[in-house]
Amino acid sequence: MAIAADEQIRAGTLDEIRERGCTVVTGGGHTIAVFAHGERVFAVDNRCPHMGFPLDRGTVKDGILTCHWHHARFDLSSGGTFDPFADDVRSFPVSVSNDGEVWVDPSPPEADQTVRWSKRLQDALEDNIRLVVAKSVLGLNAVDADYRIPLGIGADFGTTYSAAGWGQAMTILTCSANMLPYLEAEDRPLAMFQGLLHVARANAGMPPRFLLDPLPTGETRPEVFKLWFRNFIDVRDSDGAERCLRTAIELGIPEQTIADMIFAAITDHIYVDAGHMLDFANKAFEVLDHLGWEHAGQVLTSLVHGMAGVRRSEELSSWRNPIDISTMTWEAREALTAAYEEGVGRRGEWDDEDGLVELMLEDDPAETLDAIVDAVRCGASESQIGSAVAYAAFMRMARFHTSNEFNDWDTLHNTLTAANALHQALKRAPSPELLRAALDTAMSVYLDRFLNMPAQRVPEPLANGASADGVPTDGVINGDALRSQLLDGMNMQQLVEPSAKTVSDYISGGAAPEGIIASLAHAMLREESGFHMFQIVDAAIKQYEERSGTDAGRVVLVALARFLAAHAPTSRAVHQTFNIALRLHRGEALYG
Repeated sequence: MAIAADEQIRAGTLDEIRERGCTVVTGGGHTIAVFAHGERVFAVDNRCPHMGFPLDRGTVKDGILTCHWHHARFDLSSGGTFDPFADDVRSFPVSVSNDGEVWVDPSPPEADQTVRWSKRLQDALEDNIRLVVAKSVLGLNAVDADYRIPLGIGADFGTTYSAAGWGQAMTILTCSANMLPYLEAEDRPLAMFQGLLHVARANAGMPPRFLLDPLPTGETRPEVFKLWFRNFIDVRDSDGAERCLRTAIELGIPEQTIADMIFAAITDHIYVDAGHMLDFANKAFEVLDHLGWEHAGQVLTSLVHGMAGVRRSEELSSWRNPIDISTMTWEAREALTAAYEEGVGRRGEWDDEDGLVELMLEDDPAETLDAIVDAVRCGASESQIGSAVAYAAFMRMARFHTSNEFNDWDTLHNTLTAANALHQALKRAPSPELLRAALDTAMSVYLDRFLNMPAQRVPEPLANGASADGVPTDGVINGDALRSQLLDGMNMQQLVEPSAKTVSDYISGGAAPEGIIASLAHAMLREESGFHMFQIVDAAIKQYEERSGTDAGRVVLVALARFLAAHAPTSRAVHQTFNIALRLHRGEALYG
């Protein structure tokens, strides 16, 4: 039996421990395995750091302790592991008195836990070990480390170890950070874990990307760098474009001017890469909002490879046949330039977003293009136009009929997230060059029209005195019941319309919107969620914020609910890994 004295734990006599080989003692909040090996005595935490198996059931040979569950191996003298999938097991100082009594110190000074878990996260990303990623995130969360610590580690890793530069994984990581304020406390580490896990997977085994040095130039004029950069991207010269951008950043050219350079180069061609490139660029600026502009050189240059090699929609048959939408769009772009100059002096006079949205959802691309140009001429701001295009894209999703092929959910999704990216970019760096993309994206909304034929009816909002599931007869909404109903429904396949109605009832019934947003985000995070799922949750949150308290805001969340319900449930293996890490973090036993 262990006896504590002066904060030390008596483990027994040296002879007793040698006879047993190992003895287990408790104290100081720890269960400690004490081993006699050779001429020495060692003490380590009895829980294997991998998955919690009792190490006293392991085997010691040649100074190496091996756990019998997954064969993780540890240096008995230090607790250090030989296997990256595990972790170092904590060791405790041991002393042997003159009379042969063995004492263990259960409370030696601990290393800085933020430093420790940051290092483990870096190791886990390098080796693509998802359980260690989860443990690291939980460890950092437990010591109240700033969320920007794991985000920064992931962003640095993701923009360094990817020859192709910024991609889907970095977008997912940024979406994870964006949604943190809207999540329940227990879901915040889950969101960060998922984002980091995608970065680890995407960059596993990849060589580093080496940044080009800035130019040794005396040129400092922003307009010259913008011209150079656009020309390099136009001819697909990624090296020239990267060095130009790196130099502009190092010279201290303002953030908005850098954003204008990048967005103008992306929109010099029509709807590049189905809107993904604009979304990637917008997300790169959003991660800098979290981490700080000092990371701009590393982050923004990761966009250049994709920008130079991206597909341009004027090259696609679908934009030329049976209607030459490409030529129509180029002509509208020309008209937009003059309309923009005329409309600047009329800002504040235009207020017809609803009418413009309805027109975008009709079947006449030329009329849509003319209406956007006319709205700009009448004083519509860049943000107003971006908002209208984004809402039209969400309306397409809200009206998507499930008789369509399942993969067509993604067709609408691509337009929707591109439209949201355009809207966010227009708020960040409004310009006539970027506004051109509103014409392109509106044409993508037009091309998606067949997916609303027939159009699915959007659930009606609750009227005064109406009743619904979760709404008692007295008309008082039971928000908690509806949130549970939503999550329960997404445990079954294809409950698209019931999920949409639940969200509609919740919002129109007057419950706090923060609750249903948190539940929709949780519904996504518990699944095997990839690029599209993270994108649409992030986009829906941003577009709902633009329309909070309006019926349009309800429609945005209805569209989100329909997409999530169509893609649930999945195997939820990633969520299972996180739950294992969480149980280990709490000290629970996983074995029988």
